[in-house]
Amino acid sequence: MRRPSAIAAVLLFAILGAAPAGAQTVLTGEAGHAFYRIAVPDNWNGQLVIWNHGIELTPPGPVTDLGPLSPLQLAQGYAVAASSYRQAGWALFKSTEDVRTLYEVFVSHFGEPAAVILTGGSLGGLVSAAAIEEGGVGNVAGALSLCGAVAGSRTIDMILDIRLVYDALCAAVPGAFIPGSAEGLPAGSTFTPAALGAAVNACFGLLTPPPLQTPAQLSRLAAFTSITRMPVNFVFTDMGYATFGLSDLVHDPDKLKGRIGAGNATVSYGNPVVDATIERVSPHPGAANRLQENYTPTGAVGNTKIVALFTDKDGLVVVESASAYASVVPAANLTTAVAVEAVPSHCGFTNAEVVASWESLRGWIAGAPKPTAASIEGLCTAIAPTTGGPCRVNPAFVVPSLDSRVRPR
Repeated sequence: MRRPSAIAAVLLFAILGAAPAGAQTVLTGEAGHAFYRIAVPDNWNGQLVIWNHGIELTPPGPVTDLGPLSPLQLAQGYAVAASSYRQAGWALFKSTEDVRTLYEVFVSHFGEPAAVILTGGSLGGLVSAAAIEEGGVGNVAGALSLCGAVAGSRTIDMILDIRLVYDALCAAVPGAFIPGSAEGLPAGSTFTPAALGAAVNACFGLLTPPPLQTPAQLSRLAAFTSITRMPVNFVFTDMGYATFGLSDLVHDPDKLKGRIGAGNATVSYGNPVVDATIERVSPHPGAANRLQENYTPTGAVGNTKIVALFTDKDGLVVVESASAYASVVPAANLTTAVAVEAVPSHCGFTNAEVVASWESLRGWIAGAPKPTAASIEGLCTAIAPTTGGPCRVNPAFVVPSLDSRVRPR
């Protein structure tokens, strides 16, 4: 095995030699209709890391999670803070206010930090992107996005397609009907996750032992995964968001107020039967604008340095989201790395991949050259024996366009 370079060796010492987080001040509470948690180590280095969590469909509650890197970050002297957000589901309608409120609470207790680093996973990656562009949270020197939903509102186009393709293939199958359609569930529906699981199983037989799956179920499943380009192991997860998450987005009076924000009137699904039978909907113009504004990145990132890490087979935040983000963010501000996985996962990174991405961002902020996917993989390989590999970032991976995955409209 190749010995690590001198720079990698120094970084390895810095990572593994960081003292365990000692005494720290922990502040919890509620402000601006959201909960928060702040931890400041006694050896605070003057910088603040804000962790933005992924999507949750349950009501917000007290914050217990400061992110996967928080033990390391606290040991390195960073203060770390997180908000619950005030909204469940697609929380972007208020998340920028929530992040700003969190920052203001921090400043009121500990003073203005010299720099802010935003970190986020899944939907939290989009929350971070919005906060970079519109947050007003001081000097945002850098951001680490882990499987970030940075395609913004185009993600809802994908979720809409999933729901309407399911209806086209399955609504007439006994036991497979799901109430609602492009709105998700109707307002006030009592349909449950258990009922959803039973309906999806009736259509596709995914919970049925393979020998007992019918040819019709297998045919519908093949058509569904082919049209939506969804990994089979994501069918239940994605149908959950296309049912409950879509309903929350449409019917919440603080979100789309009962109006549909995405449509499919001009979409070709490449399947004659589905194209002929699928429900066609057009978005309400005001709702479409509101969804776009909450939030699709514009690329106005200023001097912020951003490292974005994805897995190539994610069936929830598709890797093509990276292409959409790179199309608006200046290349000088963004490094994208893609881990190639054997089994599709959502945010299924190894510890070494995440730590290498964080350390690469830290070095870049401190004045090192802009990292590359190759340099992140190299650092990952150096630290993997003690940090937890494997390292699967492929520097040659070319991210396809978002239109190749989410049909344009």
